[in-house]
Amino acid sequence: MKKVKYGIVSTAQVVPRFIDGVRLTDNGEVAAVSSRTLEAAQAFAMKHNIPKAYGSHAELYADPELDVIYIATYNKGHFPEAKQALLAGKNVLLEKPFTLTLAEAEELFELAREKNLFLMEAQKSVFLPVTQMVKEVVQSDEIGDILAVDSVTAYASIDHISWFNDLESGGGTVHFMLPYAISYLQYIFDAKIIDFSGIADMQSGESDTQAKVLLKLDNGVLINIFLTTKVGLDKVMTIQGTKGKLIIPEFWRAKTAIVRFADGGIKRQLNADFESDFVYEVQHVNELILSGERLSPKMTKEMTLSGVKIMDGLYQSWQVS
Repeated sequence: MKKVKYGIVSTAQVVPRFIDGVRLTDNGEVAAVSSRTLEAAQAFAMKHNIPKAYGSHAELYADPELDVIYIATYNKGHFPEAKQALLAGKNVLLEKPFTLTLAEAEELFELAREKNLFLMEAQKSVFLPVTQMVKEVVQSDEIGDILAVDSVTAYASIDHISWFNDLESGGGTVHFMLPYAISYLQYIFDAKIIDFSGIADMQSGESDTQAKVLLKLDNGVLINIFLTTKVGLDKVMTIQGTKGKLIIPEFWRAKTAIVRFADGGIKRQLNADFESDFVYEVQHVNELILSGERLSPKMTKEMTLSGVKIMDGLYQSWQVS
């Protein structure tokens, strides 16, 4: 069986989990890693049993054996690294947030089209087994007509991300947390976001430490999203219908969800355990690349552009005000 060979850009915190996901597929292989120094790349490669290590990303892109590049640099680095990889003729899986501006996102998709290369935003939440169950409930009549969605993502400490407070580097709650919700909601509802607004807690010259974002879908569903790094709240999404509600703890890596009656009683629980929350996304990418597809029918170009447009628009409005 032919395997899709991955080259990985960065040794960031998320990368070991991504590697585990690749190795749990039956058609994926981690073949190389790059970092800003050869020493760092070699140390990471040795620790994670990766055959090749490169001291520059450009060297990685030039490796003829690699089928796809997974890019997990700091947020501002997403666009230039993805562009360089595409120009080198490589398929690209790009971590969220895809880019920091809509113009950058559009440029990458156009470049991928011109080069006839695969390009997708890494959004593992869309591919989880429980997500498919949630979508079935939402699109059935089990909880009735959907009225609204409330979502909370809260982390009391982000000290491990040294550049989180630097807006220019792509820091902030909206850049880090909002992409998951935007893609997830568009996917489970099969709907487009037609309106958005938001407010944020931002100091001059710094990124947002918390934000509240309001969205409206073209099916009429209203969405309230709260993001914060100031307090450790329960991370949960609640989808309210006329006959009941659906509760999804940590939807971006969920193994369970609860369907409740209108009176609050538990109707049933959705369960789908997994060994890696990345494996389903990687399997999808592998299959598309092996079959010669250039865009994902599931994590679509349109979903990505919508998300980047909203984030770009929010930050522009906050900086002007």
